[in-house]
Amino acid sequence: MAGLSITGSTRRASDCSAAVSRRWFTGAVWLVLLLGLALQRVEASTDVDELLARTEAPAGVVFEIVEGYESALDELLPQIRDAIRKLRARFPEAGFAVVSHGREEFALQSQYRSEYAEIHDQVQSLVADDVPVHVCETHAGWYGVTAEDFPEYVNVAPTGPGQVNLYRELGYELIIVD
Repeated sequence: MAGLSITGSTRRASDCSAAVSRRWFTGAVWLVLLLGLALQRVEASTDVDELLARTEAPAGVVFEIVEGYESALDELLPQIRDAIRKLRARFPEAGFAVVSHGREEFALQSQYRSEYAEIHDQVQSLVADDVPVHVCETHAGWYGVTAEDFPEYVNVAPTGPGQVNLYRELGYELIIVD
């Protein structure tokens, strides 16, 4: 009986060691993939001046925002509006979209319409100018916020990165706003 107990313990220890090795390997693979995606995003991002220098119009431009504080849109939306104004003057046929999927998206909840009135007004103005503004339902859900918590003029996408990728598949250029 004692031999079985020792053999069983040894097996469990080796199983545990193998499990730790698998977890480490899996973690390392995920890290490499995430770093690759981050590098791809940096390479995929362009800026307004680069687009303006082109001779051929882009199909569109998607502005991606991922910030760590709710009031970030107060500063960033006027920059986006200015960029759209410049790009539309040069390429009137191009489409535009905004995808917000950081903490800043929470300012767009209906309950904060008064507190962040200027931000809501800017978003409504963009939408009126045929620039859809998307927020990330997945990120919102992590904090107990649902699609119903946003006003109808804000498009709630299943995921922010997925929405950006959909625009990229349509030929939109990516501008990461920070």
